[in-house]
Amino acid sequence: MATNVQKITLSPSRDIPFNKLLLSQSNVRRIKAGVSIEELAEDIARRGLLQGLSVRSVVDDTGVETGMFEIPAGGRRYRALELLVKQKRLARTAPVPCVIREGGIAEEDSLAENVQRAPLHPLDQFRAFLALREKGQSEEEIAATFFVSVGVVKQRLKLASISPVLLEVYAEDGMTLDQLMAFTVSGDHARQEQVFERLKASYDKQPYAIRRMLTEGAVRACDKRAQFIGLEAYVEAGGIILRDLFQGDDGGWLQDVALVDRLVAEKLKAEADTVATEGWKWVETAPDFAYGHTYGLRQLRGETVLLTAEEETCRDALQAEYDRLSAEHAEADELPEEVDARLGEIETAIEAFEARPITFDPAEMARAGAFVSIAHDGTVRIERGYVLPEDELPVEPEVAAEYAGPHHIAVAAMRTGDGVMADAPMPEPEEDEGLSALSDRLMTELTSHRTLGLRQALGERPDVAFLAALHALTLKSFYRYGSDSCLELDLKSVAFSAQAPGLNDSPSAAAIHARHEGWAKVLPKDSADLWRALQDWDSDSRSGLFAHVVSLSVNAVHEAWNRRPRALNHADQLARAVGLDMAAAGWKPTVDNFLGRVTKARILQAVSEAKGARAADRIAHLKKGDMAREAEALLADTGWLPEPLRGSEPAVGDETAAQDGTTAMSEDESLEDTEDTTDIPPAVAAE
Repeated sequence: MATNVQKITLSPSRDIPFNKLLLSQSNVRRIKAGVSIEELAEDIARRGLLQGLSVRSVVDDTGVETGMFEIPAGGRRYRALELLVKQKRLARTAPVPCVIREGGIAEEDSLAENVQRAPLHPLDQFRAFLALREKGQSEEEIAATFFVSVGVVKQRLKLASISPVLLEVYAEDGMTLDQLMAFTVSGDHARQEQVFERLKASYDKQPYAIRRMLTEGAVRACDKRAQFIGLEAYVEAGGIILRDLFQGDDGGWLQDVALVDRLVAEKLKAEADTVATEGWKWVETAPDFAYGHTYGLRQLRGETVLLTAEEETCRDALQAEYDRLSAEHAEADELPEEVDARLGEIETAIEAFEARPITFDPAEMARAGAFVSIAHDGTVRIERGYVLPEDELPVEPEVAAEYAGPHHIAVAAMRTGDGVMADAPMPEPEEDEGLSALSDRLMTELTSHRTLGLRQALGERPDVAFLAALHALTLKSFYRYGSDSCLELDLKSVAFSAQAPGLNDSPSAAAIHARHEGWAKVLPKDSADLWRALQDWDSDSRSGLFAHVVSLSVNAVHEAWNRRPRALNHADQLARAVGLDMAAAGWKPTVDNFLGRVTKARILQAVSEAKGARAADRIAHLKKGDMAREAEALLADTGWLPEPLRGSEPAVGDETAAQDGTTAMSEDESLEDTEDTTDIPPAVAAE
């Protein structure tokens, strides 16, 4: 016998005036979440009510209907309608579509409506945004319609444009949303699918690994080559920039490396052609020259172009305005925007007056040249006025002048291999009436006595000895020929046998170059005027110059062919004395300068020391190249240094007598109390 299937009867629906509706205490939603009431009201005003309210009739104590209806499900929609009524954008008696529920429990209706609602899959949202875009809506219109930022819309559209193969994998929960977002850095579907296949066989499936695979071989937008040519020029030439809309990418990645190199070469050549019109014999270009490429080359000393009277008046006016604005707002916690902008403009203008051009002698320029390269910040670096050794004029031998007093001594000493004066028979001049020039033999003997006298006297005057040493070393550092000093002191500034990556653009190299240029500007152009200039300087200026020229002679480079354990030990002592901190000096471990050139064990040791064992364990499974890149990111701001760059602990007895407030001579004198030092030189007695 067939059974009758009971038919389902749906709750009736009808339009109920808004003023006949009221909220129910049976609504289970108590916590605000999702779209705000204001945004929902704007959406209803734009497109109307898309979903009706679930209501129940309100009865009195006797069970008679009162004509009012309460809302257990749809409270947010009711509040949005209520807001529109308060704003007088909706009539109080406007009909509201409602489903009238009878029987059951009101709380069950509210709970079922919220729990049984299936959330939209993110991929469906991505595709919906794409459909709206394809139907003519702009990104701004979509953002305004759904109350999101334009950036969010761009992200959703970017996700929808990923390879359909990968989107299907994501739809089937084959990858996470973070992984899907990482694929957006490349718009090439074939490349995306290729990387996804590589990812299947990789242990590391993290988003950063996906981004690295998609951008390997590309040039970062923060690279100095990219900054030099400009991203706009690169794009105009047909280049493609890969961007990451979901996290910081420092401007993205320039995909066409060959195009970058071509644009760099073209712009460098244009800069070189401009420099060549100044009259230089040669101009050499390169994106980057090795550190020390100018060693052994004489640099011309030009003349700074002086300010005209009009320029000086303008500069003084700007300085006066700057001082006035600074004084007026000295007590303000924060400068007004227009004042801050004006101060910045004045500073830029004053700096332009200070950076005066330098003119050179055309005759000297005809045998000198310039180097044109890219600075670390992407600006052009021009190093003018260097003379190659083969272009130097031949040096004429000095002609011995007649003895004319203590300022003109011509020493014609003959030395053996041991540096000892050798006895050589020199003929005496024949007797002649009147005065005649002294013989070379006699001049040598007399000046030998004077040399000893100078040595003894100079040893008693540390201040003059310091000045003489500074004079001799400055001649070696800033002037081509160092024969203007009678001190046989030498200063060697060795070049680096191996060029470390980024050495020329390091903070230390930039600081040394700036300091050297600063001293060169204040030194006299002619070496003959150097002694008088140094005499006129104050002690602080002399000490500063002395420290600079001595620093140029430091050589703490480890070289396999040149074992110098004692010299390197002294480098450690020197580092402690100056408080050297290579991390503070700007050195950071990168793939190029350290991590990519050591074993995996050392990479893990570095990460473990800086970030802990857990961080090291997280990258332990990676291949060496990937491990090095991840370690670079982990160590970026930790201040970690490899052992050769760390400060070493002082050895026992390494403290100097000067730290105890005594001098070497006072130590020598104290020995007199314990042993006889008669006829023993002080230095030997000290030993």
